[in-house]
Amino acid sequence: MMNSVLILGRQPALGLAELESLYGSEKVSAVGSNAALVEVDPCLLAFDRLGGSTKFCKHLTTLDTTNWKQIEKFLVDVSPGHSQQMPEGKMRLGLSVIGLDVSVKQIEATGLTVKKAVKKTGRNVRLVPNKELELNTAQVIHNQLTGPTGWELYFIRDGDKTVVAQTVKVQDIESYTRRDRGRPKRDTRVGMLPPKLAQIIINLAAGKLPEEQLQNICDIPAGEPIPRKYFEKTVLDSFCGTGVVLQEALLMGYDVYGTDLESRMVEYSHANLDWLTSDQVYDATITLEPGDATNHQWKDVDVVAAETYLGRPFTSQPPQEILNQTVSECNLIIKKFLHNIHGQLKAGTRLCLAVPAWQIKQNQFKHLPLLDSLEEIGYNRIEFERVQHGDLLYYRADQIVARELLVLTTK
Repeated sequence: MMNSVLILGRQPALGLAELESLYGSEKVSAVGSNAALVEVDPCLLAFDRLGGSTKFCKHLTTLDTTNWKQIEKFLVDVSPGHSQQMPEGKMRLGLSVIGLDVSVKQIEATGLTVKKAVKKTGRNVRLVPNKELELNTAQVIHNQLTGPTGWELYFIRDGDKTVVAQTVKVQDIESYTRRDRGRPKRDTRVGMLPPKLAQIIINLAAGKLPEEQLQNICDIPAGEPIPRKYFEKTVLDSFCGTGVVLQEALLMGYDVYGTDLESRMVEYSHANLDWLTSDQVYDATITLEPGDATNHQWKDVDVVAAETYLGRPFTSQPPQEILNQTVSECNLIIKKFLHNIHGQLKAGTRLCLAVPAWQIKQNQFKHLPLLDSLEEIGYNRIEFERVQHGDLLYYRADQIVARELLVLTTK
C-alpha cells in the first residue's frame, strides 16, 4: 500500500489531531514540524474534507541524509528517468522544502541543475521559481504541478532522514473562498468561522470513521455534496450563527441540526443553507430552530460540533477587570450548556467545541476555568497521542481571543 504524506496548515497541531481523530494514532505519524505520514489507502483519505491539511502527497522514498548536496545528487540521478515516463508535453517542475538547512537560492540552483539533466533526454522543462522554501497552493494550481506533466517534489526533514514526496492534490482555494465569502448572509459582529476550521471541528467531533463509510468518497470535491447519506448521523451545532459548521457537515454527508439564541442567526443559517442547496440535491435532513443552548431540549443528536460563545472581540489587551468579567461570562454560559446537553446525549457521545482562550502575552493564554472541572460535570477530555491539549488553539499572532478546540466524550 502506498503511504501518503499530508502537508499541514498554518497551525500543524490542529491538522495532526484531525488526522489522528479520523484514522487512529497507529496510522498517523508526524514528519518534521509541518507534515504527517498516513498509512491509509489513499482512496480512503477524503482530502477535500480535511481542513487542517493543505497538500496531499504520495510518499516516494526516504533518504538517509539531510545534506542538500546529497539530496540534489539523488534528484539529478532519478529525474531524467522519471521524465521519460510522463506523457508528452513540457514538464513543469517545482521543489518545496520543509526543515532542511537550505536557502531559496540553493533550491533555485538545484532546480536549474535538474532542468539541465532532464533536457539532455530531449524533454523541455519549465522550472517554477521559489519565492519561499515551499511553493504555495496558488503556485501549484497556476502552474498545473499536479497535472499529467507536472511534478512538485517535497523534501521534508524527519530527524536525520529526508522524506521525499510528490504532490498529487492541493486544497481547492476557490471553493473555500466561495463557501466563505460567497454566502448571502455574513455577520462580522458574531465572528467569521473559516470553513477550514469548521471542517476540523466536525472531524474532531466525528472521531474514527469506519472504512466501509469512506469507500469511494475521496474523488468527490468538498464543494459538492456526497450523493447519499454516508454517515447516517446528525451533527448538532447549538450555537449555529450563520451556519458555517452546518454547511460543512452537510457537504460531508451528515444530517444537520442547528439552533441559536438569536432568531436572526437562525434566519441567516436558513438563507445560507438555501443558497448552498439551490443547485444541488442533498439527501439529508436539515433542522433549524431558535434555542437557548443553556436550556434547550434537542432530539436525535449523534455528534456535537460548535463554536460556542466567544465573548467580546478584543482588538487590544483589555484591562484585567474587563478580561476577568468576560472570562467569567463565557465560562458560565458554556458550563450551563454542558450541564444542559449532558443528560440529552448517550454515554460516549463525542463533542468538539471551539471555546475562547485569551492571549495575555505572546503565546501565553488564559483558559476557561471549567477546563479543570470537566470530569465533575460528566465529560472526559480526549487525549491525543501526537498532540497536547495546549496545542489545540486556533489564532493569529496578533489576536487576543483565540479559539481553543475542546474534544470531549460524555461519561
